[in-house]
Amino acid sequence: MKADARREEIADYIMQAGQARIEDLVAHFGVSRMTIHRHVDRLAHQGVLRKLHGTVTVQPSGLYESAFRYRETVGKAEKAALARAALAHVEPGQAVMLDDSTTGAALADLLAGVRPLTVITNGLVSTNRLIDIDDIEVLCLGGTYHRTFNAFIGLTTERTVAALRANVFFCSASAVDGGTAFIQDAQVTKVKQAMMAAASRRILLLDSSKFGKVALNVFADLTAFDAVLATDRLADTVRADLLARGVPLSIIKTGRTS
Repeated sequence: MKADARREEIADYIMQAGQARIEDLVAHFGVSRMTIHRHVDRLAHQGVLRKLHGTVTVQPSGLYESAFRYRETVGKAEKAALARAALAHVEPGQAVMLDDSTTGAALADLLAGVRPLTVITNGLVSTNRLIDIDDIEVLCLGGTYHRTFNAFIGLTTERTVAALRANVFFCSASAVDGGTAFIQDAQVTKVKQAMMAAASRRILLLDSSKFGKVALNVFADLTAFDAVLATDRLADTVRADLLARGVPLSIIKTGRTS
């Protein structure tokens, strides 16, 4: 397993357990004590976990309060592959809506290749990456800024979205279980749902690690999207189940061999 994937598993494990001793992590993940210490130290440096006297806990601010900064460091190959695949759904002259996800930010990096565009987003990273590009008009959705997500969310954001219409909306989710996508935060969920309602086409971008997990809030049924792009480490049984449910699934190759 790649280091970034292992760190994400460790962070998720601690998030669910609340805390664990180094010995517990060694036993659970079947790796050496040195390896666990290396991963935990990296997560502590990123502000996700805290290590004290051999016990690892979530930072008092919580895992999801470091979400964007942390998530941006993991699954980079998957995000890049999804962004490249998503770009094929964008045409010059469109109004494109991006959510606050790190995958959406990866797509923002590529949009200069399909101009002119109007880009609507509540994500500050996507906004900053696009504002100086000629022939891309950026509409940054207002609202309450949350450092947690590096994005604008809340009632003002939802109301602003409701007054707009986009050709296509690109988004991601925290988790997928069965045929349902989930989001951890309730306010983020409401904004994404408002964005879905304001777009003619809706495209969900998911790396394979999101499947078989749940988060607190139901976002949408996968059949509500016009396309669901998932990376190629998705288990064959999961693929078959999604297709049987009528999910418009496309498998995206990442180019990774391990």
